[in-house]
This record gives sequence, C-alpha cells and structure tokens, in this order.
Amino acid sequence: MTKMGLLLLTLSFIVGPMVSMAQERPNIIIIYADDMGYGDLHVQNPDSKIPTPNLDQLASEGMRFTDAHSSSGICSPSRFALLTGTYHWRRQFGIVGAFGKPFFDESDVTLPQILKNNGYKTACIGKWHLGWNWKFKNEPSGEVMQWGRMRKFYRPADVDWNQPISGGPLDRGFDYYFGDGTINFPPYAWMENDRFIQLPESVMDVHNVGFDIEEGEWEFRPGPKVEGWNPYEVLPTLTKKTVEWIGKQDGKEPFFLYFALPAPHAPIIPNDEFKGKSAAGPYGDFVYQTDWVAGQVLKALKEKGLEENTIVIFSADNGPEHYAFDRAEKYGHFSMGEFRGLKRDVWEGGHHVPFIVKWPNRIKEGSISKEVISQVDIMATLAYITNSSLPTNAAPDSYNLTALLKGNSYSSPIREATVHNTNEKIWALRQGKWLYMDGSSGEHSKMPDSFKELRGYKDFESAGLLFDMEIDPEQKNNLYNQYPDIIKGMQDILKRYQQQGYSIKRPTK
Repeated sequence: MTKMGLLLLTLSFIVGPMVSMAQERPNIIIIYADDMGYGDLHVQNPDSKIPTPNLDQLASEGMRFTDAHSSSGICSPSRFALLTGTYHWRRQFGIVGAFGKPFFDESDVTLPQILKNNGYKTACIGKWHLGWNWKFKNEPSGEVMQWGRMRKFYRPADVDWNQPISGGPLDRGFDYYFGDGTINFPPYAWMENDRFIQLPESVMDVHNVGFDIEEGEWEFRPGPKVEGWNPYEVLPTLTKKTVEWIGKQDGKEPFFLYFALPAPHAPIIPNDEFKGKSAAGPYGDFVYQTDWVAGQVLKALKEKGLEENTIVIFSADNGPEHYAFDRAEKYGHFSMGEFRGLKRDVWEGGHHVPFIVKWPNRIKEGSISKEVISQVDIMATLAYITNSSLPTNAAPDSYNLTALLKGNSYSSPIREATVHNTNEKIWALRQGKWLYMDGSSGEHSKMPDSFKELRGYKDFESAGLLFDMEIDPEQKNNLYNQYPDIIKGMQDILKRYQQQGYSIKRPTK
C-alpha cells in the first residue's frame, strides 16, 4: 500500500467515530460460493432437485434477498468488487490468469483493511484468484496443446519460490491466509500466509490428472503442482482449516473471516460420502456438499458460543457454469432458477445470485427482501455496523443496507441504479423495475437451441433491450421500442457512472 493510502487510512481512523472498547462489535463471516446459481438453493427453487438444508436453515434464521447481484458474471472481478465496494469495471473486466498480477492497485482500500484498523482479527481461507506479485527466473519454458491451441506455461524451475509471495491477502488487510489460490489454476499447492507449505516440484498433466471425474471437465491449466496433489482433498481441507480457525477465536476481539469456497465451480468433484445425495447428478451432489460445508461453519460458531454475536453472509461470485444447460434438460434442475443466462452472461442468470444475511437479534428471522442490492454494498454496510471509518474515496459504489437489515424505515429503492457487466462489449443498468441493456443480447455462454425451445426464448434484433423485471424476470418480452424516454434516462445514468463515477449518500440509520 502506498504512503498516501496509509495516511488516508490513518487519518480516517483518527477523525472517524470513536468506539468504546466495551461497545459490542459483531464478528463477521462471509461464505462465498463459486459458480452457484440462484436456483441451486432449495429454499428459492420449488422444483429444485438438490437438498440444501443448512442454507435453508440459514435463510430461516436471517434475511434472504431475492434480487441480489454480483458485480460481474465471472470470478475475479466479483471478488474485487466485494472486497472494495467498487464496481470491477472501474479497474478491469477479465479474471486474473495463472500466475497473474494483483487485481488491486496499491491505493485501494479494502474491507479487511478498514476492519483491521478497527481492531478486528482478519482471515481469508480458500480461493483467492486476485493475483500475487510472482517472481520469475525466466519466461515460461513449458508448452502443451490444450483446447485446440498450444499453451505456454511456467514450469517449477521458472519460478522463484525462495521469497515470500507479496501482493496477496496479507497485503490487502488479512492477518492470515490459507488456501490453494484457485483450484483449477497453478500452482497446485497449499499456501499459508505468503509462503508455500510444500513447494510444487511436479507439473500438472492436463490430459491425465490421475483421478476420475463424473461430470464436465477438469479444466485445469498446466503448471507446477505438489507431487501427489489430490483435488478431491481441497474442499475438505479448507473446511477443516476454517473450523479450526473459528475454534481458536476466544471472543475477546472481533474477527472477520472471508471463506471463499472453490465449490461448486468445476471441476465437479463431490467426495464419496456425498455422492447420490441429490437428484441432479454429480453437480447436485457437489452443491449438497457445499451446503454441508456451510453447515460445518455454522456448527463451529455455535459450539464456540459465537453464534449470537456474528453476522453471517452467504452469497456467490456469479451464476452457474455452462454445464447447467445439459443438467436442466437431463435432470429437470435449473441452476439459474427462472432467470435467463449463465455465468459470463449479462443476462440475469449471470449475476443474479443467492444472498442471505443472518445477525441474531438484529435481523428478523425468516425475512425476505425484494430490494435490488449488489455485493458492492457489503463494504459500506459493514463499515457502518462496526463503526469502521471509510476514507472519502473508498467504496464509491457501495450503499449502506443497515436500515433494511434491521427492519427500520428507509427510502426505497436504496440504490439509484445498479450496473450489470462482464465485458467491455455489453452493459446493462437496473433502475427500479426496469432493466436496460445497450445491445441486442446479453449472451456469452452459448445457449443450445434445445434449451431455448424448452424455456420459450427467442433472439432479439433491436439496438438495445428493455425489460420490466417485476413481471418479466425471464427477460422474454422486449419493450425497447415502447419507452424511449425511460431508455434515454437510463442511458444518461449509465454514461455518468462510466465516465465520472459518482458520490453516494450513505444512510445513517
């Protein structure tokens, strides 16, 4: 972090609201699923073929949002947005590739940083996928044919493993990190804090991983791995580490835990004890295991006596992967729910995600909100709840949802508008019930004709799209030619957001 960034944080902390040490400050856990669709939660899909008892229970004990969105339809950008309260497109559109540089600028202020400055112990366990400052000895020396083209990759000897790896979680405000980076990207090895527990001295054979898979592809990228690396051990190991970390908390200082799951992202690899637990094939079993993992976290909190003073947030980084089309036709389980599109799409199914918040004795049990919210709102909300100071330019796209969560009166809609975006070619804006898109399609994940016929979708030819999401959440009825004034107003807002950014007023109640 730059000296200016540190100065801003220090000054904001000094002049910000003073907090008595005796004042209660809730612990915070964010459980962030990977590629989980809105319709994968049984509680919000009446035709679901997947039991999710733990997440259903979480929803019954907190507030479930039916119109919540990730910033992007893909991974790294959504994670950046969640941790900074900033739309990803203000920085970049794409994911961080294997051995990629950090998504962050050094001046970025993050959620764990402001909480840490306010006396919180902070930890990140699981998938990072936001880059590190890797040190290389030379250019990539490996080469392999994959997906129809020759790919260059770093072999173990190309990387300098002797120094701590900077630019990762520890440099973004986390006191502790444990994980494998990204399950389908090298290096395939466990990292604790900024060093590897065991150095990866072998190479992942992308054509012969050495294990069976029952649905989809491994989707592994070539690169260094620890000898004997077993991908089936990743989710169980992360779960065990998370439960252990919670068990070490003594309740004397508040904590923030960001538990970023690698599931149910491909590779679809449920462990043996979860196979056959759903009626939606291996993916359904993997979602069932993901639900079980969330249950283990909640159980650990309760057993440690921390449940009553902990905010638990569950969500996902984007919609389901393209395998969801076949799954729907084969098993009758629609991971995207009633929404159009999948991961990568600007269609609703690409970013309309599960979102549940539990805060005992503060949030009404079993409550449901139809308010349009975004994951970028988490930062301003938690900053307000914890009395953590936000520098003036931090979290510029984040709205405070505290009044909504506590059941207090507030002016709806909270958000002036919400941008939906995955790449630079297509943009959408949600304002109230209206959804405007600046092109004729939000598709990136090619939809099979058989699925189009199954759902009654048709292609559009207008220059843009407009949908009334209150009556047409499936985005079937294009109203683009009927409401030019609404479109003009939404185009102006989108242009303003894109060109100048904007300042928001955060409610104080």
